[in-house]
Amino acid sequence: MAPSTTDGDRPHDRVVPTDPDALREAALVMHAVRDRCVWTQQIDHHALVPYLVEESAELIDAVEEGSRDELREELGDLLWQVLFHAEIASRDPDDPFDIDDVARGLTDKMVRRHPHVFGDAVANTPEEVLVHWNVAKAAEKSARTSVLDGVSERMPSLALAQKLLSKGAQAGVAARPASAVPPASEAELGDAFLALVATARANGWDAERALRERLRGLQSEIRAAEGTPDPLER
Repeated sequence: MAPSTTDGDRPHDRVVPTDPDALREAALVMHAVRDRCVWTQQIDHHALVPYLVEESAELIDAVEEGSRDELREELGDLLWQVLFHAEIASRDPDDPFDIDDVARGLTDKMVRRHPHVFGDAVANTPEEVLVHWNVAKAAEKSARTSVLDGVSERMPSLALAQKLLSKGAQAGVAARPASAVPPASEAELGDAFLALVATARANGWDAERALRERLRGLQSEIRAAEGTPDPLER
C-alpha cells in the first residue's frame, strides 16, 4: 500500500496516488518528499555521494552474507538513491532530466549493446556476447582517445588495479610478475600488490572480494580469541 499523507491546507489532495506501477509510485513518493521535507530540499548531488557509497557497501554486504529480505531492502535503498538524484536533476534550471529520461537512456543503451537479443547478431558464448558489447560501447564512446577514459579513480584501490590491468592489456602493458623477495619499500610493496592483482585477474578471481572475505575470516578469528559472539554465526 502506498503512503497517502494529506496536506494540512488541502486535506482532499493525496501526496501519492495509488499506482499499479510500483516504480512509478516510488518516484512519486520521492517527488513528494523533495517537495515537503526540509532536510531533503537542502540536499544536492554532491551531498548525496556519501550516502550512495554507504548504501552500495550495504548492498554488497547483503549480496555476500545477507538474507533474501536484507538483499531486497538494500536494493530498495540503492534504488532510492537513483530516484533521489533523478529528482534533483529534474529541477535543474539549465539542463533538467527526470527518472523517465534516465530509464529511456538505459533502455536504449542496453538494446544497442545486446544486438544478439534485439537484433540479428549471433552470440553463443559469453565471449561472443562481450565482443558485441565492446563493439557497441566503442561506437558510443568514439570521442574517447585513451582506454583509460571513463575509468573512475574513486574506485576502491584493488578494484581499480584490476580494472587498470584489464585496460593495460588492451594497450599492450602488463604488470611485472610477483617477486619471491619480500618488498623492501612502499614502492616495491605497491609492485607486489599489483602483481597479486594480476594473478587474480589471470585466474578470473575478484581481488576486492577475496580480501573482504579473508578480512571477515580474520574478524571471526579475533572474536574467537576474545570470546565475543560472531555476528556471522547468528
